[in-house]
Amino acid sequence: MSISGKACIAGIYEHPTRRADGISTAQLHVDVALGALADAGLSLADVDGYFCGADAPGLGGFSMAECLGLTNLRYMDTTETGGSSYLLHVSHAARAIASGQCNVALITMADRPLAANAGPVLAGVDMSLVPEREFAAPVPLPPVFGYAMIARRHMYEFGTTPEQLAWVKVAASHHAQYNEHAKLREVLSLADVMESPLVADPLRRADCCVVTDGGGAMVLTSPEIARSLKRPVVKIAGAGEAMKHNAAGRMQPMSSAGQFSAAKAFEEAGARPGDIKYASLYDSFTITVIMQLEDIGFCEKGQGGRFAADGNLISGVGKLPFNTDGGGLCSNHPGNKGGMTKMLEAVRQCRGEAHPAVQVPNHDLVLAHGTGGLMSSQHMAGTVILEAE
Repeated sequence: MSISGKACIAGIYEHPTRRADGISTAQLHVDVALGALADAGLSLADVDGYFCGADAPGLGGFSMAECLGLTNLRYMDTTETGGSSYLLHVSHAARAIASGQCNVALITMADRPLAANAGPVLAGVDMSLVPEREFAAPVPLPPVFGYAMIARRHMYEFGTTPEQLAWVKVAASHHAQYNEHAKLREVLSLADVMESPLVADPLRRADCCVVTDGGGAMVLTSPEIARSLKRPVVKIAGAGEAMKHNAAGRMQPMSSAGQFSAAKAFEEAGARPGDIKYASLYDSFTITVIMQLEDIGFCEKGQGGRFAADGNLISGVGKLPFNTDGGGLCSNHPGNKGGMTKMLEAVRQCRGEAHPAVQVPNHDLVLAHGTGGLMSSQHMAGTVILEAE
């Protein structure tokens, strides 16, 4: 069943905090839920579908549904695929709405690793119980090591340079200066990025995303409800999801699951990469963006570094502005899962509500993409294409 045009994003909200001292995870979920519903002009009583990931505290969806007072639920989905979870939630919510299983779907995300001093871990994941860990225990666990290997291989295969990776961070910083809530608002030069300390060769500190507390929420409705509200109508034009894993050591590291999720989304939307005017791309590391540029189809395989270095990612300069809120590299990456914020800025762009300095003039068709897990091993990709009515 195609969902193209059968569901709309009616409300969004991003929590302004980047460190949630004194605010519980449950309260963060409540705050963003109420914010998104207020943006849509709806109430908790209107919600009959609820979506969340492993960041939801206690018993997850059960606990948060009771905490929020969602007494009219007919549908719940607690899909967890790391940072891509919330793009999958949008796809699943749109399909639930299109099939009549709910009319108003609420998606929440919130976490507080800084305030909890939890470090770079995923909420609710006990890595000691992962079945393959006994075979991979000597391999360092932090994600930066896996992405450093991807970056080094990309350099070997295609001649990509550290300077080309750095241009991704430079572009993000140009956008973050206009976001009053961004954790890093300083505009960086190429030299600034290249002078930051090495973390895992060839990735430097500036090649890595920020770590923050916070969260966000979205409200999806049927088109009929969306058109009755006093907000710009943003339709789900297409969506796709795909998984890739180690395949017992036979994995091809220079392609990601994004090539499959994006292909599905474009097919459903009846669009091509050249039709996209703005892209929210997952930016856990600069190499993550380079890989997505290639796998989604914005440039040929191996040309992502050159695409970024030519300034194509900078709003007002390039042909594909990305992450105009500063993205995970500069603004917000709550709970080490950045898919929600990718969706939020994509909606702002599609509505024409991004900061005037970075708003793209033609915003009829925009894309959001997320990668959950490790691109160097198990990961899930989600792609959503939005269309302004």
